[in-house]
Amino acid sequence: MEPKRHPLPPFTMETALQKVQAAEDAWNSKDPEKVSLAYTVDTEWRNRTEFINGREEVKAFLTRKWQKELDYKLKKELWGFRENRMAVRFEYEWHDHTGQWFRSYGNELWEFDENGYMRKRFASINDLPIEASERKL
Repeated sequence: MEPKRHPLPPFTMETALQKVQAAEDAWNSKDPEKVSLAYTVDTEWRNRTEFINGREEVKAFLTRKWQKELDYKLKKELWGFRENRMAVRFEYEWHDHTGQWFRSYGNELWEFDENGYMRKRFASINDLPIEASERKL
């Protein structure tokens, strides 16, 4: 059995903000192994049009993601929460191998298990090509 991953649901404003900040920090590490440990072994994701099931698929997905999305920098913001669920908005910036920069915007819906691991993550994301001079993050 895995250790509890604090903070645990049901969330308060303070603990929901802590969970969002922890997710932002982990994703900005760009370490697929570290990021994957926040999710249940059988986690379910939808990321754009890709469906991902389980930690091993999460690691493979994140490895591919950060090989494509170079100099990735993310900012997350809590939108709302209730019991063991959260809504989060985010934006991140990255460039591809040609040097084209993008700002990606989106929303995520999260559901946590009783031990504080994310069981479900559904992300809707849009990409906006930008000039390097337009970067905010």
